[in-house]
Amino acid sequence: AAAAALGLLPLGKTQSPESLLDIAARKVAEKWPFQRVEERFERIPEPVQRRIVYWSFPRSEREICMYSSFNTGTEDPAAGSVGAG
Repeated sequence: AAAAALGLLPLGKTQSPESLLDIAARKVAEKWPFQRVEERFERIPEPVQRRIVYWSFPRSEREICMYSSFNTGTEDPAAGSVGAG
C-alpha cells in the first residue's frame, strides 16, 4: 500500500520480485555476449541459458530498430554488389 501511495506501483496492481535467476541472467547478458558465455563455461543448465538469451535481446523499439539495421556504419564497396545482377 505504501508503494502504491508513493506512485511506485499502479493502484490495484501487485508486483512479485524478480527471481535470482532473472537478475543474474540479466546482469550476465548486459556484460557479455552469449557466445562468450558459452565458450567460457563448460556446462550451463538449460534454464539459465534460456534466461541469458532472453535478456540478451533489446527491449525497446528504438534498440530493436538500431540492432536490426543492415547499415553497420562501415562502407564495404564489395557489399554494394550483393544482389545486383
